[in-house]
Amino acid sequence: MSTVDSLNTAAEHAETKLENEEVVIAKGRIIFRRFMRNKTAVAGLAIFVALTIFSWIGGFFTSWDKETIDAFNIGMEPSSEHYLGTSQAGIDLYALLVEGTRISILIGLIVGLVSVLIAAVYGTSMAYFGGKVDKVMLFILEALIMMPALLVVAVATGGGSGALKDTLPSWLLLIIVLLVFSWMGTARLIRSLSMSLMERDYVKAARFMGVPPMKIVWNHLVPNIGSLLVLEITRGVTYAILAEVAYSFIGIGIKVPDVSLGVLIGQATSQVQTFPWMFWFPLLVMFLLTGSLAMMNDGLRDAFDPSSSSIGKAKKKKK
Repeated sequence: MSTVDSLNTAAEHAETKLENEEVVIAKGRIIFRRFMRNKTAVAGLAIFVALTIFSWIGGFFTSWDKETIDAFNIGMEPSSEHYLGTSQAGIDLYALLVEGTRISILIGLIVGLVSVLIAAVYGTSMAYFGGKVDKVMLFILEALIMMPALLVVAVATGGGSGALKDTLPSWLLLIIVLLVFSWMGTARLIRSLSMSLMERDYVKAARFMGVPPMKIVWNHLVPNIGSLLVLEITRGVTYAILAEVAYSFIGIGIKVPDVSLGVLIGQATSQVQTFPWMFWFPLLVMFLLTGSLAMMNDGLRDAFDPSSSSIGKAKKKKK
């Protein structure tokens, strides 16, 4: 056998061996691939990213802003000068929509991320310490759940907040109030899951070796509930956006001169027959925001679930 034939035979054996060996792929890459195979979830992600970009750079495409009044075009329909028309006060609706979308997305992202972080720390701490500490923390959790959120929002953003209301903008006050009430249910769920993790051998070994409690919580408990945290973040963002729209719609959320989707929808409700563009454009953006987040949440849930077949199967490479 010649040298060339020997090299070809060795190459064929090596190729056959590589084909027979299992390729180990990182878990994160598997989840990413499963998510990207879900066309609905990818569409939701694209819509959410597009709206976020629009909320930050959309103002550069018009010469109007949310404070300038066009006295010659009050309550005008969409035109080449005012893309989405003007309000009853003569303010460009496109500029208002850009500002309102940015504020609503900002509220959703801050509340969704921070509330899940608080819930993760609180829930895992309850499960780790257990005993009397768990009972006291659970009592505090149940007491907060029973508090009337609607009344607190009304007081905080209305006339009862005193100097705090005069110092902070209404959207920031709303974020603070939503953070107080948005993490309790997630914390209770995380507590129940973390209790089962406390029985794992690696957690017991870490405690036996004297690893600090918070290090065990961050290194062993939180990473093992990562899929739940990701899903709760998307739910939290959706909840915060809907809460902002609902509270602002009934007049106890964001106050003028601050602008949000809820403020725009609430102001245009009584004039929906006269000025329909003032109502339907903000409502459409709200539906796109919440709908895209729902599609992303469904895609993430299927991507984290190894038994799910709703996203299809990976395509086999042709030889």
